[in-house]
Amino acid sequence: MYIYETVKKFDPEVYDSLEKEIIRQETHLELIASENFVSKAVLEAQGSVLTNKYAEGYPGKRYYGGCEFVDIAENIAIERAKKIFGAEHANVQPHSGSQANIAAYFAVLEVGDTILGMDLTHGGHLTHGSPVNFSGKFFNVVSYGVDKETEQIDYENVRKLALEHKPKMIVVGASAYPRIIDFKRFKEIADEVGAYVMVDMAHIAGLVAAGEHPNPVPYADIVTTTTHKTLRGPRGGMILCTAELAKKINSRVFPGMQGGPLMHIIAAKAVAFKEAMTDEFKQYQSQIVKNSGILAKTLNKRGYKLVSGGTDNHLMLLDLTDKNLTGKDAEAALGKANITVNKNTVPFETQSPFVTSGIRIGTPAVTTRKMKEPEMEKIGNMIADVLDNIDSDETIENVKKGVIELCGRFPLYKGELY
Repeated sequence: MYIYETVKKFDPEVYDSLEKEIIRQETHLELIASENFVSKAVLEAQGSVLTNKYAEGYPGKRYYGGCEFVDIAENIAIERAKKIFGAEHANVQPHSGSQANIAAYFAVLEVGDTILGMDLTHGGHLTHGSPVNFSGKFFNVVSYGVDKETEQIDYENVRKLALEHKPKMIVVGASAYPRIIDFKRFKEIADEVGAYVMVDMAHIAGLVAAGEHPNPVPYADIVTTTTHKTLRGPRGGMILCTAELAKKINSRVFPGMQGGPLMHIIAAKAVAFKEAMTDEFKQYQSQIVKNSGILAKTLNKRGYKLVSGGTDNHLMLLDLTDKNLTGKDAEAALGKANITVNKNTVPFETQSPFVTSGIRIGTPAVTTRKMKEPEMEKIGNMIADVLDNIDSDETIENVKKGVIELCGRFPLYKGELY
């Protein structure tokens, strides 16, 4: 693998990890909804000499000399992000989505303020108010969730909670919600109680960029996101906001939350944003949604219950309660067959988060490999075959062979990087 030849010569132990991981990625079906595969261009920018440069501050106003060229990269990333999402301001420095959320909260909130966010077990995120997270420790959290019958967001209940508790901020967004989110409805509720609207679009940012999901920017005071997942960039975060909040957001990112930005990652973000402005990217996002729909329908035909009955976006949740399976056991069995998913809680969960009653499945990564509807039907049947015969080593081994053959027909980096 010539891409890592220098590492191989100097540090064989680390090289061994790199080699095994690239083989794993090539030979496994990556169905974790939050994961994706970046382009060679993004990889090159991320591994560039910009990693050598300290650049505390912002373009044109740094605390170090010699930043004139890294300023170029950051300004490009900022302008592209603003153009893609129609935002008045963009901060591309957060190292992660969680850190973006920290900065967003402290830009407009004080410790002890009330926030209204989606319950983690109903599809929310740790940083939306979970008691084990900073957001649950620093703020007074009121949680909303999904309706027990439809398993979709209960907007009337959100309004009821908002009127009762008068939150200073309503947090919108999810990490395991398969339906379109009505940002306009949330904005209307927030306006009734004078609350800020913060949207965490980490999972759907790529879909939003391509017009496959409504854009939250017109309705939110602050929008946070990761730059990986559907956006298919390097691992990192970003904040979009109104011009009015720009100074507060910038000061909460630096110096409020972190020191020097990762300039090599920011350059890679800029490259990914350019990719997101192409027609090919729009076609890719459209295919993600088509693939997700076919995969969901296939699993449903095989007798598997989908939370909310289906999907509108890049992911789906399988509720395995009726199958007497746990998410933990399903994840492990599928892993033996080279199918990578993650165990996940389902609404009104009865199991612990270490066991769970469901699994989350997403199509961004397999769609990056150019797989389309026929492959999704095949993958859905392979998943069902394993789960229908979870104790059968023979079935799992046969599925594994099928997975390896399928992956071989849709190479990832082979022939390009090694």
